[in-house]
Amino acid sequence: MTSPEPAWQRLDARMLAVTPLRQLIGFLPVIAVVLLAGASDLDRRFYGLVAAVVAVVLAGVARWFTTRYRVTDERVELRSGLLFRTARSVPRDRIRTVDLTAGPVHRIFGLSVLKVGTGQRTEGTEGGELSLDAVSAAAADGLRQVLLERSAAAPTEAVGTAADTPIATLDWAWLRFAPLTVSSLIAVGAVAGVVGQLAGDAGLDPSDIVVRGELDTAPLWLGVLVFAIAVLAVALLGSVVLFVEAWWGFRLAREPGGTLRVRRGLLTTRSVSLEEARIRGVEIIEPLLLRAGRGGRLTAVATGLGGMAQGEGRGALLPPAPREVAHRVGAAVLGQPSPPTGTPLRRHPHAALRRRLVRAVVPVLVVAGVLALVGPIPGWAPLAVLAALPLTLLLALDSYRNLGHALSDGYLVTRRGAAQRRTVALQRSGIIGWTVSQTLFQRRAGLATVAATTAAGGGAYEIVDVGTGDGLAVADAAVPDLLHPFLVRS
Repeated sequence: MTSPEPAWQRLDARMLAVTPLRQLIGFLPVIAVVLLAGASDLDRRFYGLVAAVVAVVLAGVARWFTTRYRVTDERVELRSGLLFRTARSVPRDRIRTVDLTAGPVHRIFGLSVLKVGTGQRTEGTEGGELSLDAVSAAAADGLRQVLLERSAAAPTEAVGTAADTPIATLDWAWLRFAPLTVSSLIAVGAVAGVVGQLAGDAGLDPSDIVVRGELDTAPLWLGVLVFAIAVLAVALLGSVVLFVEAWWGFRLAREPGGTLRVRRGLLTTRSVSLEEARIRGVEIIEPLLLRAGRGGRLTAVATGLGGMAQGEGRGALLPPAPREVAHRVGAAVLGQPSPPTGTPLRRHPHAALRRRLVRAVVPVLVVAGVLALVGPIPGWAPLAVLAALPLTLLLALDSYRNLGHALSDGYLVTRRGAAQRRTVALQRSGIIGWTVSQTLFQRRAGLATVAATTAAGGGAYEIVDVGTGDGLAVADAAVPDLLHPFLVRS
């Protein structure tokens, strides 16, 4: 006799307060502008705002009444909508990630948003990602454990919290890496743009910042310098604040049942669970500034994540941290006694260096030559372009120095990049194919790009500008049964 299907359930009733409150917070700037834009017809605008608030509240109530979900032994199902009904269904055997997030408003009411992901993008009603916004924090954690363990128990039963083994926790000394991340550079540009726009709207000039002696204004260069220092200080402070908010309480742990769990966040808390059986390797990402500070980021190469495994997304296993810590944690995640990402790498031929030097020099010379021939252009413009030549040469040398590959303890290790160096340790058992490509110039130089195809991470990881024979030999040694028949035929 088959067991009856579980009953459909509503989302937590507290979302009746959460949804309107979140939407109203987002409308606060609009409300302020409307109320402060003149005193005429204030009553009409006030009643219009009241009507909008009522509409938002009614929309939240309607969403709660029309949303149902259930978790069966085979599927997670969600139905929503009043006029246009939508049904989503995710097979449990395709679930790759279960995320729990809780913003400030959700945390006040003790709620969480549970997101179930399969790692597949689809526009249909089955597969892709399914989100339950919102359920109680306790129920969300229970559902997370049930879905990851593929348990046959009833979804509504309480699930005890099992002990886990910590792998890494936050070290506040890592704050020194916050200004060296890409987000800090974005913050510099954003702050400079906003402050510059406000200064322009107010009719201010950077040279007015400093007043010297009897002069009404200081030299322009001094004003610009003070402005730049102020923007940099604000941006650096902002990068530290962003780091604290994103990584507060960070903890990477191994849970019973073969699951890695990352928990972090100050105002918005986030919990990401990854099945260890889906992890095919790790990647250490070192942007130029972070690498100069001997730091790096660690991400998982896992099926079901795709491009989301980059940066600080679902696959992030560490905040910006010392490079040696990233290597050590990567080894712990993979269950290896020594870090595969720290394996000594085989250098690439000098022909790869020549390619990089040519690509560093030729564009600069072409641009400088065009500027010298086209008028009317100041004579210093070509010289300014040529001044960039030492920088491009240094980047070319660094790019060549970072090239390398190796086979180590069941892993293919490859490294590349200058502005952003990436070191990948990919399980050889996770390689499902090889792609060997050569441009015209690569063929003339005896080089090739050999890409290991995998279902995890970005889908392919390249050994760039490797000697053709060496690249084919590495591919054959990594997965002998995959490439060997083609080598014999050729």
